[in-house]
Amino acid sequence: MSKLTIRPATIGDLEVIVDFNARIASETEDTALDRDTLRDGVRALLGDPAKGRYFVACMDDDVVGQIMHTREWSDWRNGDIWWIQSVYVHADHRRRGVFASLYRHLQQLAEAAPGVVGLRLYVEVENAPAQATYTRLGMDDASYRVMQEIFR
Repeated sequence: MSKLTIRPATIGDLEVIVDFNARIASETEDTALDRDTLRDGVRALLGDPAKGRYFVACMDDDVVGQIMHTREWSDWRNGDIWWIQSVYVHADHRRRGVFASLYRHLQQLAEAAPGVVGLRLYVEVENAPAQATYTRLGMDDASYRVMQEIFR
């Protein structure tokens, strides 16, 4: 078996990230995203680390998984909370530790970054397997319900 490596995503990963994000929306929310809007959004983040960062998991030269984080300022904790988003592991590579490796990589970066006070993510209420994975990695249920109003 090839060795898994984690690295920062580059603009060269744009199309695979767009594809993975479209798959996330389809698999978890039964939603078809507009590829042009999605591509523009991924490109914007890849070009501006202040918006957040993507990391990819690779086997040889193939990207097999991804994780992205954005920042939220917490006045309560006087620091940044990194929100984990756009998590995807290709179906052929699931249940092999790819997500755990991505998570641990991001966790280590967050712990080492001055001013970062924690990690958060949101998960579909009915996605028990994902919730069990996050619990195994040390995350706790924060008991918040996410509400939103999306304009576009």
